[in-house]
Amino acid sequence: MSSTSVEQLTLQSPLWLKQFIEGYQTLSTANLDILSAIYHKDVTFIDPIHKLEGLEQLHSYFQGLYQNLSSCKFDIERVIAQDHEAAIYWQMRYQHPKLNKGKVVTVSGNSHIKGNDDKIVYHRDYLDLGAMLYEQIPVFGRLTKWIKTRASN
Repeated sequence: MSSTSVEQLTLQSPLWLKQFIEGYQTLSTANLDILSAIYHKDVTFIDPIHKLEGLEQLHSYFQGLYQNLSSCKFDIERVIAQDHEAAIYWQMRYQHPKLNKGKVVTVSGNSHIKGNDDKIVYHRDYLDLGAMLYEQIPVFGRLTKWIKTRASN
């Protein structure tokens, strides 16, 4: 198993891994077509809210997600790869006009991905949905933070 920073990805790193990292560092509404270069047509994508099957569903999901954002940027912090799978640790910074008073929201998370040949066939995201969404909505935000505080005491 190898652990590396993004800068240390080598020529020996699988194509699917390099394409994933490069793609997510540039992904925006203007270039969602790069998803077809990253993902297999039969990809399985899972996050805390969705389970999607196939590139068409994934593309529609990203299109809907990105159309309401003012900005969204992924910073890849660490990559752990072995054989045909990898764990990618990242920070997402996004802006939505109706969340957090339109200010930037930063969420840490990680992705478990599996590659086959040159495409991603499985992608599962792990992140704190409360930090990403619920805490950014005025009434839910206060309630979510209160619950987290009570649970930690």
